[in-house]
Amino acid sequence: MKPLTVMAQPLGRPSPAVRRTLVLAAVAALSMGLAVAEIPSANATADAPGTTLGAAAARSGRYFGTAINASKLGDPAYTTIAGREFDMVTPENEMKLDATEPRQGQFVFTAADRIVDWAAENGKRVRGHTLVWHSGQPQWLQSLSGSALRQAMVDHINGVMGHYKGRIYAWDVVDEAFADGTGGRRNSNFQRTGDDWIEVAFRVARAADPDARLCYNDYNIENWTWAKTQSVYSMVMDFKQRGVPIDCVGFQSHFNSGNPYDAGFRTTLQKFAALGVDVQITELDIQGAPAATYAAVVGDCLAVPRCAGITVWGVRDPDSWRSSDTPLLFDGNGDKKAAYTAVLDTLNAAVPSPSPSPSPSPSSSPVQSPAGSCAATLSAGAKWPDRYNLGVTVTGSDDWVVTMTLPYPEKIIATWNVSATWNPARNVLTARPNGHGNSWGVTIKHHGNRTWPTVSCRAA
Repeated sequence: MKPLTVMAQPLGRPSPAVRRTLVLAAVAALSMGLAVAEIPSANATADAPGTTLGAAAARSGRYFGTAINASKLGDPAYTTIAGREFDMVTPENEMKLDATEPRQGQFVFTAADRIVDWAAENGKRVRGHTLVWHSGQPQWLQSLSGSALRQAMVDHINGVMGHYKGRIYAWDVVDEAFADGTGGRRNSNFQRTGDDWIEVAFRVARAADPDARLCYNDYNIENWTWAKTQSVYSMVMDFKQRGVPIDCVGFQSHFNSGNPYDAGFRTTLQKFAALGVDVQITELDIQGAPAATYAAVVGDCLAVPRCAGITVWGVRDPDSWRSSDTPLLFDGNGDKKAAYTAVLDTLNAAVPSPSPSPSPSPSSSPVQSPAGSCAATLSAGAKWPDRYNLGVTVTGSDDWVVTMTLPYPEKIIATWNVSATWNPARNVLTARPNGHGNSWGVTIKHHGNRTWPTVSCRAA
């Protein structure tokens, strides 16, 4: 968790009334050492097309991410593209079993920390990949079986998730547990500990970090008619019916001549989303990077409200695990390919913020979320094309902690009259009094989603 900071970039000349408000707010804010958010020009438009993949995806409340390799973070051409284009990152190999626990009980996070820290420094969220997998296992784990292996799995989940608690948006808890062809469970060492091992992994993960989204991730489950797809679907449906914690399903989407894109992918996404889970395209690459196919995949995600976002599996073609297939959006020189333009145009063509808004909009009456012996009430403040202000009033206590949770992709960019910290992985603001009473405020950049945050209050 880090203190809230704001980068100020004046975008235009506001009206006289807004200038007077800005001056007064700036004086008050500077007296408290707070940064002041920029005020956009009157010509700004909230629905302007995004000029990068992340910005274009955010218009419809989604993310667009990439896999990051820690060894390439010293390459300025690599980090320039990654930093500019993507708003979500997934460590390519650095969080896998052999990388994080090379010896039993001895965790190593150096490479993974480098990616997570880079993401935080550059304002990006992180998908954790992956906690439990039949492959990429250290030798000591391969030698275990039965209850010893089951306990080692539990300890590994707790160790890794405990280290990153509060910093990871979503975890691929279990990866590739089903076999191709028949759709039965893969004959892995974890499977041989008992058929409930996936359920146990998800329950342990929920306890380890209750705020992280928990995903099952697999390949060759994009086609609805395949046996493997049906087996994963049946598992997710069973988990939802029995209350096993699962929040999302990841579709790797490595499309090539042996596993071509199928127009029924959208149906598959819709079927899984109807179970009450988010769907995510987690490792997208397409042999030859055909523009039309990339656009079709992105269109499939955009057509499903619960498709949270898309991750391409690498930055440039040479960074791909299948580099000879030239499957990504940037070539070896870092230049944008035709597929890039097709993806950007498809993202920008989406209707901004199609998801429902469960909380009141800024024109509605205040929201009150009591918890414990105090309550926090929201009230509408000034608004501009790309952001709005909310006032917060706390009653019932003078010593309080307010938690404010924002729907993605909204972000808090300024606060006043309060001591606040912002957790970007969880999209949560934690606020405490700083001697200026019980009334304070926030400025929220909505990125097309104008849903108010939820708030709760507890007496400190």
